[in-house]
Amino acid sequence: METTSKPTGGRKKAVSKSAKAGLRFAVGRVARYLKKGRYAQRCGRGASVYLAAVLEYLAAEVLELAGNAARDNMRKRINPRHVYIAVQRLKNGVIG
Repeated sequence: METTSKPTGGRKKAVSKSAKAGLRFAVGRVARYLKKGRYAQRCGRGASVYLAAVLEYLAAEVLELAGNAARDNMRKRINPRHVYIAVQRLKNGVIG
């Protein structure tokens, strides 16, 4: 005879919107800021996911370039000057 076992506990473990989207940035927080900022009357569910993905990409780009600037100056830590240099390099590469 086979015994069927029911899952113990009533609820499933909560999965965040960020985990579902495969992002490190908090999608829920971005959604809250979009609502609180009153940028539009209504905001779709996908808008916060997309914005979080764009912010994550931009942060990764700036941090990578800032790390390169820190390494060029023989430093192990990124300081605000390195971030400034990274943004200037991005600006010159994209706009200039």
